[in-house]
Amino acid sequence: MPDAPVRVLVADDEPLVRSGLRLVLDAEPDLEVVGEAGDGAEAVELARALRPDVVCMDVRMPGVDGLRATELVLRLPDPPRVLVVTTFEHDGYVLDALTAGASGFLLKRARADEMVQAVRTVAVGQSLLYPQALRDLVRTRPRAARGAPSLTPREREVLGLVADGLTNAEIAAALVVGVETVRTHVASVLAKLGARDRTQAVVLGYRAGLVEL
Repeated sequence: MPDAPVRVLVADDEPLVRSGLRLVLDAEPDLEVVGEAGDGAEAVELARALRPDVVCMDVRMPGVDGLRATELVLRLPDPPRVLVVTTFEHDGYVLDALTAGASGFLLKRARADEMVQAVRTVAVGQSLLYPQALRDLVRTRPRAARGAPSLTPREREVLGLVADGLTNAEIAAALVVGVETVRTHVASVLAKLGARDRTQAVVLGYRAGLVEL
């Protein structure tokens, strides 16, 4: 029996953007748009009712914006993954959404195949991490005032390589260790930072001064 398609909720205040995303995603046999929201409040309600796998979330919407909606969606039981879709790559709202736990972001001008791949990536629990774009975003904000969690030297090294966009296998090759050892270090880093995935860990690591820009 074939796997069920990835269920996607599209949240954007522009009807044309929502229609365009639905057209692109519904054209793929493994993706299905199950709902559309015109603002953040509706996005939260539909996420609760429809239980999508992925929410494509615009960050700038009237009323409840995408940042607050992301925070509320990620508090739901068995929450979906959130993919931020934005017009401006240096939008501070995007950094806030990533800090809150969004799995990645993509520009609205991205190609159709890039959008499709982004949804597939976050749907399987992977982070959509663009190292240089993330560094540029972090530079727009001062470091967090709170103290940094204590990471071992090897954990900081692993976090730095994650920030560079390396996979576990690539990190293992760079450090000449086993992939399972890398997985253990990554899991420890996520736990110490209180991060739900690699993207959030990198953002928190930058803001705490654990990763150099």
